[in-house]
Amino acid sequence: MTDTAPRPTLEAVAARAGVSRATVSRVVNGGDGVRDVLVERVRKAVEELGYVPNQAARSLVTRRHDAVAVVVAEPETRVFADPFFALQLRGISKELTAHDNQMVLLLTEGRDDHARVGRYLAGGHVDGALVFSLHLDDPLPELIQRAGVPTVFGGRPGWRGDRRGVVYVDSDNRGGARDAVRHLAGLGRTRIAHITGALDQTSAVDRLDGYRDVMVDADPRLIAEADFTPAGGERAMRELLEHCPDVDAVFAANDLTASGALRVLRESGRRVPEDVAVIGFDDMLPLAEQADPPLTTVRQDIEEMGRLMARLLLRSLDRGTPHGDGAQGVGGTPSSVVLPTTLVRRASA
Repeated sequence: MTDTAPRPTLEAVAARAGVSRATVSRVVNGGDGVRDVLVERVRKAVEELGYVPNQAARSLVTRRHDAVAVVVAEPETRVFADPFFALQLRGISKELTAHDNQMVLLLTEGRDDHARVGRYLAGGHVDGALVFSLHLDDPLPELIQRAGVPTVFGGRPGWRGDRRGVVYVDSDNRGGARDAVRHLAGLGRTRIAHITGALDQTSAVDRLDGYRDVMVDADPRLIAEADFTPAGGERAMRELLEHCPDVDAVFAANDLTASGALRVLRESGRRVPEDVAVIGFDDMLPLAEQADPPLTTVRQDIEEMGRLMARLLLRSLDRGTPHGDGAQGVGGTPSSVVLPTTLVRRASA
C-alpha cells in the first residue's frame, strides 16, 4: 500500500510565491486589485505545486459553480438516435469547455422527470440552464422560471404565458422552408407534398407555415404529419402515395424524415428525382451526402446554435444580461438570435 501525497494547500502556494494567503485567494478566484507581478508569481507557484482549487470553497467566494445544466426535453432513446442532438450538444460542450465550465446533461422521460429537473435547478447546483426541444404543453418553462435560474432556450418559445425576458437561439425555419418549396416549384413540380415534424414543436409549425406560404392553395391531402424520425417519414410517405399517387415532390421537415420517405419511394418503384423530387431540412452530414440519391436539403448551423446558446448564457452570468454577438437590444436588454439557413443542392431535387 502506498501513501498518497497531501494535496497542495492555499497556504503552500502563498509560501512558494512569497505573498499572503488572501492574495493567492484573489488570484485563484479571479479577483481584482493584485499587481501583475504578483499574479505571475502566484500562477507560477500554482503550476509548480499542482494546486487545484477546492471548488466548494471557491463557490462560497465567487457564488459560481462553473457548471451549466443542459436540459433536453426528450427521452434518451430519441436523443441518442438523432444526430441533431449530438451536433447541438457538441457546440454547447465546446463553448462551455473553452470557458472552463462543466456540462450537466438532464433528459426527460416523462412528467416525473420534469419535476425532478425543476427540483435540481432550484437546488442551486448550477449557474444556469440551456434548454431545447421543448414541446408546446411542456411544464419545464414554468418550473425553470420558478427556480429562478438564468436560462437560454434553443428554438423559438411556443408556450403560453409570460415570455418577457426570454432569450432563445433559433434558425429561420419558415424562411428555409419557403426556399425549399420554391426550389421544387421552380423545377416545374406542381403536386408538392410536405411531411411535417412533430407539430407540438415550433420548428415543425414554422416549417409547415413556410410550405403554406408558397403552396397557398395546396390540397390538404398533400400534408402528412410525422415526428422528425425515419419511421415517421416512412409512414407519412406511404400515406401520401395512398391518397395522392400523383405526388411529384416532397419537402420533408428534417433529413431523418426525408430518409424514411426515400426508402418508401424506392420500394414503390418511384425514381428520385425523376418521378418525385425530395428535399430535407438540417443538412446533417454524413446522412445527407450518403442518402440514395444524395439529399438536397436546407442547411442550418446546428453546432453554432449550441455554441451561441452557451455564449449568451455565460455572458449573462458575467454581466447580468444575456446578449451575444449582434444580439444586444436597445439599452442592453436581452435579445434573441435567429440564424439564417441555406439551400444545399444535391441529386434528390
